[in-house]
Amino acid sequence: MKILIIEDEAKTAAYIKQGLTENGFVVDVTADGDDGAHLATSGFYDLIILDVMLPGRDGWSIMTELRQRGLETPVLFVTARDAVDDQVRGLDLGADDYLVKPFAFSVLLARIRTILRRGGGRSASVLRVADLELDLIRHRATRAGKLLDLTPKEFTLLSLLMRRMGEAVSRTLIAEQVWDINFESESNVVDVHVRRLRLKVDDPFGQRLIHTIRGVGYVLEERP
Repeated sequence: MKILIIEDEAKTAAYIKQGLTENGFVVDVTADGDDGAHLATSGFYDLIILDVMLPGRDGWSIMTELRQRGLETPVLFVTARDAVDDQVRGLDLGADDYLVKPFAFSVLLARIRTILRRGGGRSASVLRVADLELDLIRHRATRAGKLLDLTPKEFTLLSLLMRRMGEAVSRTLIAEQVWDINFESESNVVDVHVRRLRLKVDDPFGQRLIHTIRGVGYVLEERP
């Protein structure tokens, strides 16, 4: 799952990003309100963590624009503004939750899991293709009822392919979504990780689900 952090405090943003990455999320960060609004309205995110006081434009206006455009991406306000009126304002604008700084990361992670479990936005929390099942909240992958031992990157890669089931997913997109944008295009890291993923997801079972699209990338789908 991919999360956008709009936060101008560098230490706080780095702290949240590290924790979320360790828990299998792909994370983008911006410290500017204008850039944050652009990413929030044009990017593909499962959840947005939004500060209120930002350079450029504040979190209130970003929240308002999202909902006025009809975008239902879940939003969690994380801010030092602890007044009751501020919390009510954030929720009334359409946020899914409101967390006051300072906070424990475990609390933030629990709030995120709760929001995602509600099924807000575009994403389902459990993905299924044939006998392959991926529980995004519990971070658990099984096939034919057998637990798959995936690394965090393999889990993220598999979740991307399953969320785009039936679509040809290019190597470039995979690199952006799984390894963020700091990717060396000439590297074969995508092919190497797909090969390792196949060893766990496909090889022990009778039916292949991950297929190569020559010159493009990969597709995950059930074929006769």
